[in-house]
Amino acid sequence: MATATCEIYRKVLGSDLSQRVGNSKVLMVGAGGIGCELLKNLVLTGFKDIEVIDLDTIDVSNLNRQFLFQKRHVGKSKAQVSRESALQFNPDANIKAHHDNIMSPDYGLDYFKQFDVVMNALDNKAARNHVNRMCLAADVPLVESGTAGYLGQATVIKKGVTECYECQPKPTQKTFPGCTIRNTPSEPIHCIVWAKHLFNQLFGEADADEEVSPDTEDPEAVGTAGEKAVQNQEKERGSGGIERASTRTWAEEIGYDPEKLFNKLFNEDIKYLLSMDKLWKKRKPPVPVDFESIRKGCDTNEKDADNGLQDQRVWSPDECAEVFSQSVDTLKKQLLTRGEDLVWDKDDPASMDFVTSAANIRAHIFSIPMKSRFDVKAMAGNIIPAIATTNAIISGLIVMQALNILSGKLDKCKTIYLNRQPNPRKKLLVPCNLVPPNPKCYVCAAKPEVTVFLNTETLTIKALEEKMLKERFGMVAPDVEIEDGKGSILISSEEGETDENLPKTLREFHVGNSARLKADDFLQNYQLILNVVHRDDLEDGVEFEVEGDLPEPKPDGPEPAASTALEERENQPVAGDTEEVMVVDEPAPSRKRKADESELQTREQQDLKSSKRARVSNVPADEDDDDIIVL
Repeated sequence: MATATCEIYRKVLGSDLSQRVGNSKVLMVGAGGIGCELLKNLVLTGFKDIEVIDLDTIDVSNLNRQFLFQKRHVGKSKAQVSRESALQFNPDANIKAHHDNIMSPDYGLDYFKQFDVVMNALDNKAARNHVNRMCLAADVPLVESGTAGYLGQATVIKKGVTECYECQPKPTQKTFPGCTIRNTPSEPIHCIVWAKHLFNQLFGEADADEEVSPDTEDPEAVGTAGEKAVQNQEKERGSGGIERASTRTWAEEIGYDPEKLFNKLFNEDIKYLLSMDKLWKKRKPPVPVDFESIRKGCDTNEKDADNGLQDQRVWSPDECAEVFSQSVDTLKKQLLTRGEDLVWDKDDPASMDFVTSAANIRAHIFSIPMKSRFDVKAMAGNIIPAIATTNAIISGLIVMQALNILSGKLDKCKTIYLNRQPNPRKKLLVPCNLVPPNPKCYVCAAKPEVTVFLNTETLTIKALEEKMLKERFGMVAPDVEIEDGKGSILISSEEGETDENLPKTLREFHVGNSARLKADDFLQNYQLILNVVHRDDLEDGVEFEVEGDLPEPKPDGPEPAASTALEERENQPVAGDTEEVMVVDEPAPSRKRKADESELQTREQQDLKSSKRARVSNVPADEDDDDIIVL
């Protein structure tokens, strides 16, 4: 059987490529929507030595598109189960699964160097940045990919040959895995999306993909949430699906009692999540709250002392509980009066109060920063569902890119975009030549440097570490010293060594205008020089700005109309958007935001025209410019 299979591979791929595929060692990072399709494709193409790593466990919401998983796998490791399922396609394959975080120190430079190709099927920017840097340091080719709804793309990253993942600035990530929303939120936007789903479950048109409970049991089982395993709570239907009782029905039966709703959502459901102990081995566990105790914590003196605008002030947890109760009563009356489902509207006070209070209570439970009503209104938006066929197409493209790499034909690799609809030449898949590295990239340049504008008298060492180095520049465990000839250390990656520095400002360490800081991440084998420019005129709430991120002056006169090509380009996903994702389109909260978008549109048009002119000589004669879409 094995001999016959090898003969098929030789006939399809050719003797030389078939042998290279069989002898290669590849790493697949992520075992979700794209990952499931990709692992299946790899074993069916003849890859035999594969390692797959994923930190997540299987959620029931994954089953509609991650076809290596079944109901009996809910709660188990994605990496382990995908391995077991893929081996059924090719039992001769050697697949090693890791239920772990790729950013762990266990997966350092030596680990990455053992692979011939690395393939990303990730769902977050931080992990993508990390893998990008590790592949650059190890000089291993990386196939990057992503999907968002019907859109997708796959590209190749090779040190010194192509742009790296961070050569061009990425927009703020707006995509999130469904299981993150329901089980393991880590950002305010995760809680806001969850609260909008809750609104629809209780008052609007319910969608099965917008389930807010962490389990599959009936909402009526309020007192038993978390006491039984998921598989024991499933009810089999004749079709083999999973039956859930309606959250709306249960809410109607209890008369939309705010206290019962509160305790179900923020106490019993959280206790259930805590029973899923695998989720909290490497995460901070949530802390359940109940209606009575949180309202007892009300500090009226503190509230009276805050004279800020109500919309721009972050409510305390007990205030959120009070607003939650009032908004539920108001929305219940609206529902009864109208006699039809409500539609969430950011301009409706009760709708906004409900989402703001519910999101902030959930954020409080998961130790996530809470947001003002003003901020929540700006962040809430529309959701785009994941599409299984998009994942299948992109995973096929990833394997084709890998085959070109193993064949030594890097020049044949392209950045390939999957469009929502055919372009003027009736093509859904649009190839684009790989772009050379950006010489000013702060990651893959020979000597990475970046200029940062900040107020040295107010920026603390903690903000430097957490918000700038880790959040903005994607470092994992940075060490920072002042280039002053003395090697003064500001931040050490060794635990506890420089904790006393964290609350101090840069000025206290004599860091002023034109100072140079050297940030070094040993795990990523990455070093970055920060050129400090002191500014005391930063906008309120802005702690620092990075050169290149600053908006250009707005040109005089009206903005030109966007071209068809530009519209296509704007609709493309970035590689940071992936498979099982929900995309939140954030509306512009102010006139300034809209002005910035207009400026970006103008610059994008100019860049697109310039890019087309520069690429004319590289496009084959049988291709027109309208085939090329540049992100």
